Amino acid sequence: MICFLARFFIKDYEQYKMPGVRQGYGLLSGILGIILNIFLFATKFIAGIISGSISIFGDAFNNLSDAASSIVTFIGFKLAGEEADEQHPFGHGRLEYVAGLIVSLFIILTGCEVARTSVNKIINPEPVEFNATIAVILVVSILVKLLMFQGNLQAADKIDSKTLKSVAMDSISDVFTTSVVLASSIFAYKTGIIVDGYFGVFVGFFIIKTGYESAKDTINPLLGEPPSKEFVEDVKNIVMSHDGILGVHDLLVHNYGPSRIIMSLHVEVPDNQNIVTVHDLIDDIENELRQKYHCTAVIHMDPVSLHDEETEMEKAFVKSLLNGLDPKLKFHDLRLVHSNEEERRLSFDVITPYKYDLSDDDIKNYLIEHMRNIDPRVTCDITIDKEDA
Repeated sequence: MICFLARFFIKDYEQYKMPGVRQGYGLLSGILGIILNIFLFATKFIAGIISGSISIFGDAFNNLSDAASSIVTFIGFKLAGEEADEQHPFGHGRLEYVAGLIVSLFIILTGCEVARTSVNKIINPEPVEFNATIAVILVVSILVKLLMFQGNLQAADKIDSKTLKSVAMDSISDVFTTSVVLASSIFAYKTGIIVDGYFGVFVGFFIIKTGYESAKDTINPLLGEPPSKEFVEDVKNIVMSHDGILGVHDLLVHNYGPSRIIMSLHVEVPDNQNIVTVHDLIDDIENELRQKYHCTAVIHMDPVSLHDEETEMEKAFVKSLLNGLDPKLKFHDLRLVHSNEEERRLSFDVITPYKYDLSDDDIKNYLIEHMRNIDPRVTCDITIDKEDA
């Protein structure tokens, strides 16, 4: 639904990476959500008055909170699209994530309220009315929410938005909860057994669970999360496709919102290449990454000696020591910084997994001690890196 309407309301609607297009999808989702959820609230509220069903009332106010969530979504995308300023040099893109988190909190609060009122209904049960009008209202609500789920999920995939994904998950949870409300009403109508409160508790806890899962998805980019393995491999393939590049490491991706990404990485180049030629090559790679990912790319150049026998010998020693400690440990960027008859100074990085059993100091001390045993002249400048995604 959203993607269909985008054809008429969003310019260049298929250019999903463009900030203005992303904002357009978010605003369109917010407007539709406000209109449809207020409509559903009004119809279910009337149905709740007619039936006296606490589940239907709870479902109605769930839609009212959804309307508030849609307002938050609209405001979040609107503010996230604001240009960078002196106080926010990286823009306002993370406000989209904040909006998603607020939507998740609305979902959780709604679930708590539905569960609370349902417990009261179990303690003090009341008869529930049910007729064809109420059934039609609930069925229409389910169909509308299915359309909203499909529309928001499709739009979320196209513009890579966790906020719209949260809205989509909220919609599918509404489909489930309204279906449960409909089932409990039919059951009570057919059997005379009032299970409204019990179904309402179930609905409430399901809404809380949905809000919790949604909150996790929106908190992660606020705290900072690693790039996907596919993204890392794609970036490495682009860089390695250029002649003169020997390796890639230390890829860092900083996300200041879906439309504001800053990446930095180290590339290894032969140390005997002309510095101006290498600089031009690095510029070309940065531009290619910038155009593909609509990001700011910064590349650090690491010179690598290819034919120095002393350096190759030290590499062999370090590799052997790491394999003896743990074959999972790797190293890169080894350079023989200084060498004479009295001193040999090495600089290199060791890559370790996250939550590794050995501490950084344990690894450093192991290497320093054993390298000294091999050659007392050696001193090591070791940096511990964490492995890429």
